[in-house]
Amino acid sequence: MIMSRIEARRDEDTVAAGPLVDGLLRGLPAEAVLTDPDVTASYANDMASFCPAGSPAVVVLPRTVEQVQHVMRTATELRVPVVPQGARTGLSGGANATDGCIVLSLTKMDRILEISPVDRIAVVEAGVVNADLSRAVGEHGLYYPPDPSSWEQCTIGGNIGTASGGLCCVKYGVTAEYVLGLDVVLADGRLMSTGRRTAKGVAGYDLTRLFVGSEGSLGIVVRAVLALRPKPPGQLVLAAEFSSGAAACDAVCRIMAGGHVPSLLELMDRTTVKAVNDLAHMGLPDSTEALLLAAFDTADPAADLAAVGALCEAAGATSVVPADDAAESELLLKARRLSLVALEAVKGTTMIDDVCVPRSRLGELIDGVERIAEKHGLTIGVVAHAGDGNTHPTVCFDAQDPEESRRARESFDEIMALGLELGGTITGEHGVGVLKKEWLARELGPVGLEMQRAVKQVFDPLNILNPGKLF
Repeated sequence: MIMSRIEARRDEDTVAAGPLVDGLLRGLPAEAVLTDPDVTASYANDMASFCPAGSPAVVVLPRTVEQVQHVMRTATELRVPVVPQGARTGLSGGANATDGCIVLSLTKMDRILEISPVDRIAVVEAGVVNADLSRAVGEHGLYYPPDPSSWEQCTIGGNIGTASGGLCCVKYGVTAEYVLGLDVVLADGRLMSTGRRTAKGVAGYDLTRLFVGSEGSLGIVVRAVLALRPKPPGQLVLAAEFSSGAAACDAVCRIMAGGHVPSLLELMDRTTVKAVNDLAHMGLPDSTEALLLAAFDTADPAADLAAVGALCEAAGATSVVPADDAAESELLLKARRLSLVALEAVKGTTMIDDVCVPRSRLGELIDGVERIAEKHGLTIGVVAHAGDGNTHPTVCFDAQDPEESRRARESFDEIMALGLELGGTITGEHGVGVLKKEWLARELGPVGLEMQRAVKQVFDPLNILNPGKLF
């Protein structure tokens, strides 16, 4: 009886999806249209916790711009929502499916179309993996700086959708600063080009920047013109241990006020240091309350490290260890690279916040997170791109424990509220998705929210592009 009901439900779904699948197959090869419920369910969500996800009606994997246009024309004709996806490494639910939607996965559009050392640009499709692009341009003596932690998996389209950053942002900036032009398929299937491939250009409104960070809610990015830089020399890293988070944050302020431009300036609090020690047995002292990592890729990185080391000591560092070569530098960075894995191992599940505050208030945020952790009886580790004030307070909890899950969500919200109180923002690089919709409204205010919704209405009057995200 139960099996017959399941089969009947599947028959109903097949009938309901019939016109949609038939329409898609008129412009897509059969292997690009996935309808098996077990397969489509695997595309339902990204890596965020506490974010609801629906059941897609179909998953499509186009390989050409024309195929993406066909998908959007079909979706518009049938009034079916479309959720664009890359590698689904996001942390805000921005790529989560809605019931009955088309999941539009761009991972098969993974060609690097051009690399120009003279113009210092790369032209790529949306599904190109960040690390693959970095390695490819490196062969030409060039450098694509944005490097999210998931750079070995995440795609350029996803990076553009969330305006993602990375470890090197303190010196080189975020994704938005490297996107010169875009090809975008609009909700009705029209193809629009924005921006330029020149070093300068101010013709008309900057629609390119409008799409960067829009989380697939205004159009489908299918191709991007990206700015490149000359490949820098190899970097050297310094590690400084502190007996308090306040002292480490004081060191950050001294470094930035002193005019130094590190290629990396990362901070780990005592909870994170302990988690890394427990996981990897790195031998960091139990007395370490905060670990600061600084790197320089200048012509004389050793001299820069010496100057920064002196500032760390003046701020109260208990130990300052500069690396002598690339191998030692990588060893020092290992702790930072293991941070999120180590924190996840504490309880099995994490909620990774993404609050960015002015550098001058970084210490207040870290102290506040510690108070929130004590209040809720939770383990919350903080790792931070300290050089730009972007922190990732990471709430560790047991997802099988309803009470602990409730406290985890409450602590997450309190951290976002704290970030706003300190003059910051609810997201520096992960995006809003569904996780932070309520908080976006608080940050923008009613007038700002009204204007953003008006922009959405212009580009997507039927509200079929990633509905339910952002606001």
